Amino acid sequence: MRDESVARSYAQTLLELAERHEGAEVYGAWMHAFGEMLVQDPKLRLFLETPRIDAAQKKTVLRRAMGEHVPRPFLNFVLITIDKRRQRLLRQIDEEYQSLLDEKLGRQRVNVTFARPVSDEQLAEVSARLGRLLGRTAIPQVRIRPEILGGIVVRAGDTVYDGSVRRRMERLRRRMLEAELPPSATEIIET
Repeated sequence: MRDESVARSYAQTLLELAERHEGAEVYGAWMHAFGEMLVQDPKLRLFLETPRIDAAQKKTVLRRAMGEHVPRPFLNFVLITIDKRRQRLLRQIDEEYQSLLDEKLGRQRVNVTFARPVSDEQLAEVSARLGRLLGRTAIPQVRIRPEILGGIVVRAGDTVYDGSVRRRMERLRRRMLEAELPPSATEIIET
């Protein structure tokens, strides 16, 4: 839990920094790209997180790689995480930053599960309906899970809306098993 609160604090600081410079969305894109790079390149992540490598070396590599491509305040922010030995939290800082940015812009990321791929039009319709339901812009993060058979499952924060065919079938099965048969039906079954 401590790492989460530290990451959120760093994310808030970066958001304040972004608002004074190029803008929250620009820094959000840079932070997300950097966070994704750490996820996709285990060697880079290991290089930054290994305590045996001197902080000065890490900072030199980052300056060379990012120096001319990212805003100077953003680069300084990343370098400070190294100075404070918080570079292992960079992916969490990205998640927290994106969450703060979504909050600021009136957006909500929503996990949407379908049984099979859907068209862009269908996804746009689902997004619009979710936006009306949530009262903010919904950003669907789509997953495909054939085991739900059909329909849709939506997770918005702690709330789950399960409209899957599998769930409906389970509900129907339970109701059928709990239903009492009329006396004439039990006679037919017993004979």
